[in-house]
Amino acid sequence: MRQRRHLVVFLRAPRLGRVKSRLAAGIGALEALRFYRETCEHLLRRMMRDRRWQVHLALTPDRDALGARAWPVAAARFGQGMGDLGRRMERAVRRLPPGPVVIVGSDIPALGPAHVARAFAALGTHHAVFGPAADGGYWLVGLRRRPRLPRPLFPRVRWSSPEALADTLAGLPRDLRVAFLETLEDVDDAAAYARWKRFSRRPRASDAPGGAA
Repeated sequence: MRQRRHLVVFLRAPRLGRVKSRLAAGIGALEALRFYRETCEHLLRRMMRDRRWQVHLALTPDRDALGARAWPVAAARFGQGMGDLGRRMERAVRRLPPGPVVIVGSDIPALGPAHVARAFAALGTHHAVFGPAADGGYWLVGLRRRPRLPRPLFPRVRWSSPEALADTLAGLPRDLRVAFLETLEDVDDAAAYARWKRFSRRPRASDAPGGAA
C-alpha cells in the first residue's frame, strides 16, 4: 500500500503585534498582520484543495491548536510545542504516520502546490529536500523518513541567520542524498515587502492543483 504524503504548514496565530515583527517595524503592525493573514489564507486554500497530500497545521501558541479560532480550515492540527524551530520541526516530523513529510512556512507568497509536488517527487530518490530562501535560510524542508531519522535532526543550527541552511546541511549524516528546489524569498522586512508588491502586480498564470510536479 502506498504511504500517505504529509504536508505540514507552520503557522502563528494571527494577532496584532504577534506576527512578522521585523516586517511590522518597517510597514506597521496592522499592515504586517494584514499581509500575514492574507498570505496564509491564500496558501491554505491552495494546499487544502490538492488531493496529492494530507495537510496538517502546526500552530503556535499551542492553545490555538485546540480550536478553529485562528485558522478555521478542515485540516488536522497540533501545537508546535516548546523549543527552537529545529525542535519544533523535529517534533512535527516524528509525530506523523508513516510516509514522506514536507514542512513549509506560511509567509512565502510565491509558494504554490507545484513547489510542494516537486518536493515530494524529489523524495522518491532522495532522503531530504530543501527549498533555499534568499536570506540563507529555507522555506521548505522535506524528509523521506526512511531509513530511521538521526537524533537530533537539526543540531547546532543558527536559526534566523544567513547560516541556517548551511548549518542544517552540516548536521545531516553524510550518506543522506539531498535535493534542492528553487530559491524563493520570504517577506521579512520592508524592502522584501516592496519587491513583493511590485511583483504581485504582474499578471501570472494560476497555480492549479494539477500543475507540473
